[in-house]
Amino acid sequence: MRSAAAFVLAMLGLSITGPATAEEHELGEELYTRYCAACHGETGGGGGDMQNFLDIHMPNLRTMAQRNDGVFPLLETIHIIDGRSGIRAHGGPMPLWGDVFMTENVEERGFYGSVLETRGRVLSLALYLESIQE
Repeated sequence: MRSAAAFVLAMLGLSITGPATAEEHELGEELYTRYCAACHGETGGGGGDMQNFLDIHMPNLRTMAQRNDGVFPLLETIHIIDGRSGIRAHGGPMPLWGDVFMTENVEERGFYGSVLETRGRVLSLALYLESIQE
C-alpha cells in the first residue's frame, strides 16, 4: 500500500517524507465528518441523514477494497473526490469536493498554494477512507 501512496503523491507533485502522521489521519477524519458523513454515514457504511432526502444509492465506503479484489483503489478514490472521474455534481450524485476545497483556500493561499492545499486535503481524505476498510 505504501508504494501506491508514493505513486499517487508523485502524480500529485508531492513527496513522501515518512509514514502518515496522526495529524494527517485526523485531518482526513475531520474532512470525512464535515463533507461525507451526511450522505455516507458516520462510519462510512452508508445510511447518512441525507439518504432520507435523496433518491440515489450511497455506497458503503468501508467495502471499497472488497469490491476491488481486496485492494483499495486509492487513485480512483482521489479522482472521485476531486471530480476527475465521470461522477459529477448536479448531473451526477457526487459533489466535486476538489472545487469546494479550492474555493475555500484560494483567497488565503493564492492559486498555487490553494492547489497544493486542495491536493493534500483530497489525499488525506482518501487515505482516511483506506484506513476504515473492513
